[in-house]
Amino acid sequence: MAAVPFEGEAADWLRRFKYPEPGLFGLDPAAEAIAAVLIQEAGRWAAGARPELVVPVPLHRVRLRQRGFNPAGLLANALACELGLRVDPLALTRIRNTPTQTRLSRSQRAKNVSEAFRARHRKLPDRVWLVDDVVTTGSTLREAARALQRAGAEQIVAVCAARTSELR
Repeated sequence: MAAVPFEGEAADWLRRFKYPEPGLFGLDPAAEAIAAVLIQEAGRWAAGARPELVVPVPLHRVRLRQRGFNPAGLLANALACELGLRVDPLALTRIRNTPTQTRLSRSQRAKNVSEAFRARHRKLPDRVWLVDDVVTTGSTLREAARALQRAGAEQIVAVCAARTSELR
């Protein structure tokens, strides 16, 4: 479930949220607030029963150090807080430092993230919401969901702020 198409003003706000300018002047609380509203709206529309756990798509530790924050982690926290849900930012780990997906084709994206995630817990709850900022082809979400399934999650719903036109 995604709240809006990744285009126009929504895309502009989400880019400002994901890629802030360096330093204090780069921080944009308005962009973060708009991204939070989008993910909360997607959560309200998500199908199925309420989840027992909200899990963000993780960044690799190298990328996290470079960026300084995980956009999906901030969105998962905003969603969980708004809806009174439990969030575990450490439930999944990215075990390979995959290149950015931005300029990759659909098949390259699938190969890039293949086996890139591992659940940190042996047993996860049955119902999990997997949170990401933007879904393009679904490759990242599919691979992250596979790792959650291997750890016992049975019903996994992807909740994203926006979706690109490539998602079909």
